[in-house]
Amino acid sequence: MNRLYVIGIGPGAYEKMTIEAAEALRGSDVIVGYTVYVDLVREHFPGKEFLTTPMTKEVERCELAFSEAAKGKTVAMICSGDAGVYGMTGLMCEIGLRYPQVELTLIGGVTAATGGAAVLGAPLIHDFAVISLSDLLTPWEKIEKRLLLAAEADFVICLYNPSSKKRKDYLKRACGLVLAHRGPETVCGYVKNIGRNGEESRVLSLGELQDAQVDMFTTVWIGNSQTKRVGGRMVTPRGYDL
Repeated sequence: MNRLYVIGIGPGAYEKMTIEAAEALRGSDVIVGYTVYVDLVREHFPGKEFLTTPMTKEVERCELAFSEAAKGKTVAMICSGDAGVYGMTGLMCEIGLRYPQVELTLIGGVTAATGGAAVLGAPLIHDFAVISLSDLLTPWEKIEKRLLLAAEADFVICLYNPSSKKRKDYLKRACGLVLAHRGPETVCGYVKNIGRNGEESRVLSLGELQDAQVDMFTTVWIGNSQTKRVGGRMVTPRGYDL
């Protein structure tokens, strides 16, 4: 049977990729992915055939991967972080129904929520919610409801896709919603370019976060009512007695 891997390559740096993912990529003939993600792995896997599609061409990218696997090649479809977290795994499973001759193998990776949390300190030690602010596939009204309910339930909130050229004020809007249930002094943090060149992080208050300049390669953490600064790090206590 023809083999097709769906692989999460982690935040960006080769060292942050799982051993299983690296071995699967070394055993593949073709590596398929979004242009930016393919560029992150290209130098580490010389001699492979690389195929890319731009943003918004996700369905075409999946079809391309299955088409190559159907030719008898071992193919790897890559995503940043974990392919099952805002990635291509679900779409690959659905399209895979049309290619019964292709064996689909799913390999997880380190997602931005956990990879960036390690940069900031320990913001996710207790219950948390991950919410994307991208309204490309999800209506803003639904995103707004999820933000309000997560804030009311006192979850630590991790935000993916907090801003873009077309959504410059979305993080500010999200902070405004959370402020209905959290004080402006709430400890927050963000990390830009997790595990990549130009990595930058900051721990700041929710009030300060409203005006922070972030982009699509930034992940944001909004603390719960117990989150605090510990030696310059962002820490959410689990409740252990010290």
